[in-house]
Amino acid sequence: MKILITLPFFLFGSSLICAQKVQKIPSVYKPVKKEIYHKGWIDFNKNGVKDVYEDPSAPVDSRIEDLLGQMTMEEKTCQMVTLYGYKRVLKDDLPTPEWKTSLWKDGIGAIDEHLNGFQQWGLPPSDNPYVWPASRHAWALNEVQRFFVEETRLGIPVDFTNEGIRGVESFRATNFPTQLGIGHTWNRSLVHKIGEITGREARFLGYTNVYAPILDVGRDQRWGRYEEVYGESPYLVAELGIEMVNGMQKNYQVAATAKHFVAYSNNKGAREGMARVDPQMSPREVEMIHVYPFKRVIRETGLLGVMSSYNDYDGIPVQGSFYWLTERLRGEMGFRGYVVSDSDAVEYLYTKHGTAKDMKEAVRQSVEAGLNVRCTFRSPESYVEPLRELVEEGGISEETINNRVRDILRVKFLIGLFDSPYQMQLAEADKTVENPEHEEVALQASRESIVLLKNDNNVLPLNINSIKTISVCGPNADEEGYALTHYGPLAVEVTTVLEGIKEKVAGKADVIYTKGCELVDENWPESEIIDYPLTEEEKKEIDIAVENAVKSDVAIVVLGGGQRTCGENKSRTSLELPGRQLRLLQAIQATGKPVVLVLINGRPLSVNWADKYVPAILEAWYPGSKGGIAIADILFGDYNPGGKLTVTFPKTVGQIPFNFPAKPASQVDGGKNPGPKGNMSRINGALYPFGYGLSYTTFEYSDMEINPKVITPNETATVTMKVKNTGDMAGDEIVQLYIRDVLSSVTTYEKNLAGFERVYLKPGETKEVKFQIDRKHLELLDSDMKWVVEPGDFVIMAGASSEDIRQTVILNVEDYRVRNARLEAEKPESPVSASTNIESAMNVLDGNSSTYWQGNKGDYLTFALKGNPKVDEVSITFVRENNLPATFEVQLSGGGGQFLTVYSGTVEEYGKSQTYKFKGTTASDLRILLNDDRIGISEVDIVKSK
Repeated sequence: MKILITLPFFLFGSSLICAQKVQKIPSVYKPVKKEIYHKGWIDFNKNGVKDVYEDPSAPVDSRIEDLLGQMTMEEKTCQMVTLYGYKRVLKDDLPTPEWKTSLWKDGIGAIDEHLNGFQQWGLPPSDNPYVWPASRHAWALNEVQRFFVEETRLGIPVDFTNEGIRGVESFRATNFPTQLGIGHTWNRSLVHKIGEITGREARFLGYTNVYAPILDVGRDQRWGRYEEVYGESPYLVAELGIEMVNGMQKNYQVAATAKHFVAYSNNKGAREGMARVDPQMSPREVEMIHVYPFKRVIRETGLLGVMSSYNDYDGIPVQGSFYWLTERLRGEMGFRGYVVSDSDAVEYLYTKHGTAKDMKEAVRQSVEAGLNVRCTFRSPESYVEPLRELVEEGGISEETINNRVRDILRVKFLIGLFDSPYQMQLAEADKTVENPEHEEVALQASRESIVLLKNDNNVLPLNINSIKTISVCGPNADEEGYALTHYGPLAVEVTTVLEGIKEKVAGKADVIYTKGCELVDENWPESEIIDYPLTEEEKKEIDIAVENAVKSDVAIVVLGGGQRTCGENKSRTSLELPGRQLRLLQAIQATGKPVVLVLINGRPLSVNWADKYVPAILEAWYPGSKGGIAIADILFGDYNPGGKLTVTFPKTVGQIPFNFPAKPASQVDGGKNPGPKGNMSRINGALYPFGYGLSYTTFEYSDMEINPKVITPNETATVTMKVKNTGDMAGDEIVQLYIRDVLSSVTTYEKNLAGFERVYLKPGETKEVKFQIDRKHLELLDSDMKWVVEPGDFVIMAGASSEDIRQTVILNVEDYRVRNARLEAEKPESPVSASTNIESAMNVLDGNSSTYWQGNKGDYLTFALKGNPKVDEVSITFVRENNLPATFEVQLSGGGGQFLTVYSGTVEEYGKSQTYKFKGTTASDLRILLNDDRIGISEVDIVKSK
């Protein structure tokens, strides 16, 4: 377990707001200037009057305009910048007298990562007394907020922003797997819970805006930030992103800021750092893969924040692009929140991209493009001062400034900062953050994220009753760092894999451990291209691991990656196991003992040797602080693994780009026969394909149906099927739905993910799974770059992976106008029409005397007579409630619309068929004309002469 830093119960220090030497944290926060706090409203501008912007009952837009009208240019420009928190840019943990003369005396847009415990890359978490416990942290942020509410002219609250892709970044908070692990759960409701917990804990800690989720779509497995994506499918990223945002923004507890907009995750050769530029993609690829998640999440959630990315696309830096940040983001997608820059994205316009000559021009381009708030590890003056100069010189209009500030204020009003600027319930923070209920959800996420990649001869689950000794080795066996990476909780207790195994088998089996090797060797990463010999120390450690394995009944080897090999600015040149890890694995396998490989890493690895020779492989990603518990539960059968891959495992980097979705036949090449006499020149196929994952049980798919089978582009079809657990153990099956457009005007992907459902089934249990197919699943970008649904056949496939398809049906999409014309042509000509109550006219020919047509005087029924037959009698069954006599006429027409009466009569008996004869003649139509009111006809039989 990680040993936590012990913090004092009392606070020490002084500030402008709090001059006490010792401060005990109260249960409920109490501001100081009580005169501005009124029942139901706060006098932010201290004028003694409830202004519109101070009135919670006023419309948000009215409050924005009222406040904007009172702001000076100094106050407006201060809203357009972030002040990085304690030990990043801000040197103070609490307000000091100097704040009264600093730039932010006029307010500030946001304070980022303040007192969240993160200091710098590579440094331990901060030991500042205000980072923990949660109540003390919330109190400290309230004190900072109080400076802006009580000590600035208009009292505009600050937006406290923070990271949160695996739980809110704090000294402590509920610690979830990294986003890649969360993606592998394929569980919408679970992701919604994760979002809700992240937002709830953030707000109780004092934060009001969380930088999550990441909506980048994985494309190049070498990329260092692969650990931060949900997966490679834009549909899956959108679906889980929607759930995360809806959970986080529940009741506007916080604003969610999605990143990185746009086309960020496919840089040339997966390079990062200053090379975050030049994504190698066509316009159609950008739209269908990278824009798609942002568009859907914004439209379907009301997302309040977007982070603009560093990169360019097609030579245009996104940060300086009016097209991307205004026309597309706000115009097309309807985004109504505020755009924050990703670190030095503004500065990069002149330091990297070379599209601005200096910082001042970079500021102008960014603001004109649509940037609301600059956020980076630099002083706010470095942005605000050139911004003010631009306004004074006419380089940026006041109207543009007003538009940018409106968006910022809108978010602050929506998340309640002008109604409840403080986190009042301090004691509740201690009860809420990292509470047992939240921890259970984290453990569920850890379990559901793990994928069983291989299980020959049912090596797993291990039978503890037949095992006396277990050897454990590997650099990740007793490692905690994978759960404590940036962008999430920093100092929580972590159960390592070794600890999880020991706790699981305590009193039943012995566990012997040695590390076996380091995560990387001394020559790494050069050792990825040069095979350096093992050092004597490395040999010795591997030998110890082998000795342990020989003594054991089973060997568990825990390998993979970590903070040294994966993460931001840590892209790789290889996907092989780093350092001496493969050597260690091979040595353990050579003992002949059963071997289980557990992978803990942030990207797919090309574990080809392990796949061929090691009988059981678990992929755990970075499984969070509960990872050791979850892995032990799976190893010993207390939990049946059900995760499935949201990424593709290439066999080698030489195959990259190799991902899902892909164009038809784009990921196969060359011959199939190896060896000197063969024709195969390169490795083909995935090591493990998208959607793949095994279980300790088996599942059967059946009875797939689609209804209706033919739709128009704007209609919906329902796909149903049955899934049965045919094994002996309860488990989860992730049912995946794929679509293929059979014939299209442009080349489309071989398979598009169009639905998924995680289903829990007991042994022998069957459940029906249902999916809805609508326009968003069928659209493509045509040759004019317009989203259309093209008529034709679509193959709908259900399977256990993208390559394990179990059931298929065909959906036909028809053009609406073509369908109407076809239906009209196929529609049988009605033999009877009516002057009124047309919908009931066919009742007179249905053979049912209880149904009828009814009319009044002057109404009639007309019968079309095919072939102009000779007619000389008709049988009619009349009905009438009052049974009074009624008169009628029978008329014939020879064409042209002229009808002649051939019979006039009186109805004397109702409810019984009566035959009326007349002089026969050839006719095209016969009409029955009523001469009284409320007469019904239930049946008619026209007799045609031979």
